[in-house]
Parts: sequence; structure tokens; C-alpha cells
Amino acid sequence: MNTKPHSWWSRAQAPIDTASLIVFRVVFGLLMCVAALRFLWNGWVHEFYIQPTYHFTFYGFDWVQPWPGWGMYVHIIALALLALCVALGFWYRWSIVLFFFGFTYLELLDKSYYLNHYYLISLLSALMIFLPLHRAGSFDAWRNPSLRRSSYPAWTVWILRLQIGFVYFFAGVAKIKSDWVFHAQPLKTWLAARSDIPVFGFLLDQSWLAYAFSWGGLVFDLTVPFWLLWRRTRLLAYLAIVGFHAITGKLFFLGMFPYIMVGLTLVFFPPSWPRRWLPASWFPQAPTLKHKIASSKPWPKFAVAALGLFFLVQVALPFRHHGYGGNVCWHEQGFRFSWKVMLIEKTGYLVYHLSDPTRGKKWSVYPRQFLTPIQATMTQTQPDMILQFAHWLVRYYQNKGHSKVKVRAESYVSLNGRRRKRFIDPNVDLAKQPRGWAPKTWILPSPTETPP
Repeated sequence: MNTKPHSWWSRAQAPIDTASLIVFRVVFGLLMCVAALRFLWNGWVHEFYIQPTYHFTFYGFDWVQPWPGWGMYVHIIALALLALCVALGFWYRWSIVLFFFGFTYLELLDKSYYLNHYYLISLLSALMIFLPLHRAGSFDAWRNPSLRRSSYPAWTVWILRLQIGFVYFFAGVAKIKSDWVFHAQPLKTWLAARSDIPVFGFLLDQSWLAYAFSWGGLVFDLTVPFWLLWRRTRLLAYLAIVGFHAITGKLFFLGMFPYIMVGLTLVFFPPSWPRRWLPASWFPQAPTLKHKIASSKPWPKFAVAALGLFFLVQVALPFRHHGYGGNVCWHEQGFRFSWKVMLIEKTGYLVYHLSDPTRGKKWSVYPRQFLTPIQATMTQTQPDMILQFAHWLVRYYQNKGHSKVKVRAESYVSLNGRRRKRFIDPNVDLAKQPRGWAPKTWILPSPTETPP
């Protein structure tokens, strides 16, 4: 493959300092270790995976089930240890592969606990499997000197920047909606609920502040990846990221997400930046990079195709909801895995009305009779979970001797402060509706009224 010195391929292969990627690996590993330990500390292992009698698996992944007994505790502890190994670069390849599968398994167990940054962690750990982040500043490089590299190819940084940039940019695209832009919802509702904060809490009940936050968040998400790429605005953009996540983390209880974004966005700084702020002994000797061009040995075609498909899918997923029509914030078809962050405030009411014509019996079931409080709350407003649980109820009562069970849902939902509106067609027998990605015609149209 013949390329000119300044072609994209030569630039992608050009050597860069290893320092920033060492920090990226360490920060990622330590944050993931803390995240796993938080699950143990807060009792979430039992609450999320052991206590529930039913789990809302993702379509096509019904075979993913929790470990029995103490297995889930062992799994979380193993994730914490694997994350620590990633940070140290200890058996890095095995550690990051096992972490990716272990964390993604955890994410697939129950969609009730889906968070956008869980999805991001799976994506980043998948990418890190193929990045040579253990060849410098790691236990592996110390143990096996033949692995050591004084530089990395530039594409390793490009890929990580692109992945993190996607989060911000598509979160901004998702905010281009009338509720967010013209009505400052759901921020108006959320900020007013936090008006009891001392000193400046009274400001949070002001309508103008909600609009300022909405428009500011939209512009911030759409543009901050580009400001980070420009040398002259990079520091200011990063300080904005720190302030943005500090405020939103304090106001909206976003867990580890602010720390993850603040820590990992450091990868946008020049590759040698850690040498200015951290002890030189923490890093290998800085390579002489001036005028050097790394080997332009081409990647295997399947690797290029796989990487292209990896990012192409991420570009397509945020727009797939257009194939369903209507308001995605209402019907939520195509909502997950699309970086639709902080767009909806939904409350609901749900009761199932079941009948067995063969025995002439009718009865009602509330979700909390079988589900945990978190699961029941999420089920009230998410159509795929309403359907999934209806199918479980059919199986449950068939095992109780009811051979032909019909299930109808009495469901009402409020979106972004509007009055509650009927959500599911009450005349449809959900027992006969298939799961899948086909449009759910039994979801009633979204409300047309403007939010308060």
C-alpha cells in the first residue's frame, strides 16, 4: 500500500506518546473498580439480581439469566478485580476481554436498570480489547520487555476520541425536540423539584433558568467534541465539561456518569500531557517523535470493515426511531442505545385485567404484586416491558391451571408534566402480541397538548 507522507493512513500510523493512553487505561480501570464496589456497598447486587423473581431481559437475550446463589456476588467481585487488572495492565488482554463480557452480561440481565453510561462502558471495553494499551506503563510490559513500546500509533487515540465524541454529539441531536427547546421540559420539572437546596435553591424554580439549562445543554452537547479537538479552545471546553458534569451530577444524581466523562475526556488533550502534571517515573521515557512516520503496514480488511461497522451501527441507532413515526419519548421504540439522555419525565399507572374464558374467571394484577419497586415503576411507562410482563403473567397463570389466559392493560402515562393519557389500547389482548422490533400498533398516539 503506497501512501503519501501526509495521507490519512500515514497520519493514523504516526507515532504518539504513550502517556495519555496509560492514564486513560488507569482511569478507566479504577472507575470501573469503584463502580463494581458501589454495587456491593449499596446492596444493589441483592436488590437488582437476587431479590427479583423475574428479570426483563432484552429481546433475543432471554437465555441471559443471573447466577444462582452467591454467584452474582462472585461475579461483581470478579468485575472489580478485572477492572483493577486493566488499570495495572496485569494480563491486560485477558482482563479486558473478561471485563467486557462480564459487564455486558450484567447489563443484559434486566433492562429495568438500563443506563446510557452502561452502554458506553460496554462499547469502550470492546474497543480496548483491540488497542495495545498494555505495551507501556503496565505490569505486562515490565514482566515481558518484548512487549514494550515507546510510542503508540495515532489511531488508538482517534478511535477513543471518536467514541466519546459520539456520546456528546448524539445526546445533543436527541435534544432537538419541541419539549426540550420550546418548553424546557423535563428540566423545568426537575429543577423545581430541587428548589429546596440551600442558598441558590430559589433560582431553580425560575422558568428562565430552565430554558437557559435546556438551550445551554443542547449547544454544549452538539459542539463540545469539536471544541475539544481544537487546540485553542480545548482547555476551556474541558473546564466546561467539568463544570457541566459537576452541576448535573449534583442536581440529578447521575451516579458514576459525571466521573466517567470527566476522567475519560482527558484523552482529547495532547498525548504527552500527563508528563507535565505527574511524576516522570510513572511513564516510560518519552520517545523522539519529530518527523517520524510509523510503519504503514495495512490492517487486515476484516479489521477495517469491523471497525467501520462498529461506528456505522452507532450512527444508525440514534435515528432508527424515525422508522416508527410518532413521538419516541412517548412510545420509546428506538429509545435505548441512542444517547437520548435526560429527555423524559414519565409517570404511569398500570393494572392488568386477566380473564380465562374456559373457566369463566376474571381478575386483576398490579405489577408490584410480582415485581420489585424499581421494576414496577419502569414497567408502567415502557411498552416493551408492559408486553413482556404480560407474557410472563400468561405463563404464570397457565402453570396455575388457566389454559387460555387473555391479558389487557389499563394504562395511563404522563409525559413531561402533561395530564395522564391512556397509553395502551385496552381492547388488545397482549397475550397474542409478539415481542420484537416491529411497530407496536397497540400503543395509543402521544398527547398533542403542550406541557405546562
